[in-house]
Amino acid sequence: MKKRMRRIYAFFAACLFSLSLTACQPAAETETAGAQTETMQADAGETSAKAGVTSESSQTLASGHSQMEVHFLDVGQGDSSLILCDGHAMLIDAGENDKGTQVQLYLQQQGVEQLDYVIATHPDSDHIGGMDVILYKFPVDTVLMTDESKDTQTYQDVVQVIQDKNIHCEEPEQGDVYTLGSASFTVVSTGDAYEDVNDTSIGIRLSYGETDFLFCGDATETAEDDMLASGENLEAEVYKVSHHGSSTSSQTDFLDAIDPEYGVISCGEDNDYGHPHEEVMERLEERNVKVFRTDEQGSITAVTDGRTIAWSSEPTESAVETDEKEQTETQDTGAAKSNTSGGENAEDTAAPKYILNTNTKKFHRPECSSVDDMNEENKQMSDQDRETLISEGYSPCKRCDP
Repeated sequence: MKKRMRRIYAFFAACLFSLSLTACQPAAETETAGAQTETMQADAGETSAKAGVTSESSQTLASGHSQMEVHFLDVGQGDSSLILCDGHAMLIDAGENDKGTQVQLYLQQQGVEQLDYVIATHPDSDHIGGMDVILYKFPVDTVLMTDESKDTQTYQDVVQVIQDKNIHCEEPEQGDVYTLGSASFTVVSTGDAYEDVNDTSIGIRLSYGETDFLFCGDATETAEDDMLASGENLEAEVYKVSHHGSSTSSQTDFLDAIDPEYGVISCGEDNDYGHPHEEVMERLEERNVKVFRTDEQGSITAVTDGRTIAWSSEPTESAVETDEKEQTETQDTGAAKSNTSGGENAEDTAAPKYILNTNTKKFHRPECSSVDDMNEENKQMSDQDRETLISEGYSPCKRCDP
């Protein structure tokens, strides 16, 4: 593993706008759909405000030389990332169907007039739902997508625009290298022949100078194992955490191969899936990875001069806050138990032994702080003993250690 380079944090009061793009003006073309369009414009404005982006100035990093910008857009429970380098632009995914205009306006606010590449990682709607709008509104040189199809109107809409505008479309192969200005990216996964559509995600390692960013869509452990076996270089300073922080992804061996300093999770606030899952946050915390989350911080921008990386906000402190809350609640619960006249037997008759999370397949003590954050539909009470639950495929929570 290469040694950790010194990193810096920067707080952006103005636009993280590439110097090479300052001459470009936002395109004037927008959809005119009455109140709905006005709402989408307001959403885009709020997204840019969260990211600390304006259209009037830029910030140069320590070297004073050219730079690459990576924007992780807040599109709710979905994915979309914009990369800008030397007047060139690439978009990876475009969020759900209702996010297309929001992504369009964000790109225009960054001065984007055309896109060198649009990558459709895989055909799930939370990744390609807004892509038909982008392909229609912007000139696009090349679309990268696999031959994995999906029998949905969302997928057909994207294919239809590609055909109508005669956009060049490529199915990349593992090991292929593409250039984006003075940056480049290598395809590390192409999602061939998997049963799970998430594993068909295109994965890339984006490189600029001595800094690298890894994007793997919604790839699960199956695809991660194949990437590890392929021998492709996965090491990166920034890891776009796969599958919105789901426990089906980001296994320990895969994280060790990446050895990231930063992780970015794109997920919706109070989403129905419980993303990011506790197990993934723990794995990242164990490796001292600094985490950013779009559900907490809005759109997040990283700017690199090839040596250092500056961010539009500080990493999330939610993991630390959760730990402190757990310690406080555990102490309070312990005090309450000692003051209960009925003793432990009385408590056992009043409450279940464990609380199960049927989604993450974890079991917790009833007083565990994680239970409060659990979606009700995933919560199940159980009086079974510890060994029985483990034999049924559940694993104990690492926080409350049931």
